[in-house]
Amino acid sequence: MKRTLISLVAAVMAVAVADAQQAPPDFSGVYRPINAFGGGGGGRGGRAGGAPAPAPPSAAPPSAPPSAPRQPLPPPTRTAPLSDGSQGRAPTAPQLTPEYLAKWQAMSKSRISGSSDSDNTAKCLPPGMPAMMNMAYGMEVMQTKDKITFFSELNDALRRVYLDGRKPTPAILDDPTYAGYSTGHWEGDTLVVETVALRDNTYIEGFTPHSDQMTVRERIRFVEPGILEDRITVTDPKALVKPWETVKTYRRMTKPPDDQLREFACAEGIEHAR
Repeated sequence: MKRTLISLVAAVMAVAVADAQQAPPDFSGVYRPINAFGGGGGGRGGRAGGAPAPAPPSAAPPSAPPSAPRQPLPPPTRTAPLSDGSQGRAPTAPQLTPEYLAKWQAMSKSRISGSSDSDNTAKCLPPGMPAMMNMAYGMEVMQTKDKITFFSELNDALRRVYLDGRKPTPAILDDPTYAGYSTGHWEGDTLVVETVALRDNTYIEGFTPHSDQMTVRERIRFVEPGILEDRITVTDPKALVKPWETVKTYRRMTKPPDDQLREFACAEGIEHAR
């Protein structure tokens, strides 16, 4: 009897250890970017990801980690200097097909003239995917067994990654959104995410356009304690000559005030800017 009890306890402990070893990592927390998207819209020398939207009038911009010093914000509804494509596209920018390169050139010309017509953040619209993962103002990750939610301080945008095996239905595919529809699964300690059903009025980064055929694949993992890496691959057979890849990294914040996000209130900021 005693041996049986000892064997039972040992078996339970072995199962518990195995479960602990197989448990996925916990990404929960508030993060700030270590490396933001470079060369706004594929241009050279621009601020990361194009011109950020104006900060809420009632709150100062959140502090950035030491590796990413705070940058001055541009005036609202205006494109930041050098993020208008006036210096051409960077070699690392997504390679566009002739049709979509012509669209980018038209938007560049408009931005150089001072127009913000192609600036979604100036219109208080969500940044979309994958630009949302630039997280210029930080992000909060909320994780449960069946779902991970990414909340961006920029325009209070959010996306959900479903982990329970569900798939996008025809109705979802026919109703694209800014964040798209994301499903994921774990490969060891790496979260693999597929995002589809994306609106085509957003941009890959900066103001690089894409079609309604764009999909985004991510591999997200901790590369060291507190440092989250997102390896992003964008595929678009209509807009891109070849898939575009980039790697983003974020640092988990542990001390106030960096470990908390503020309401963005973009519409209020636009109203005050008039």
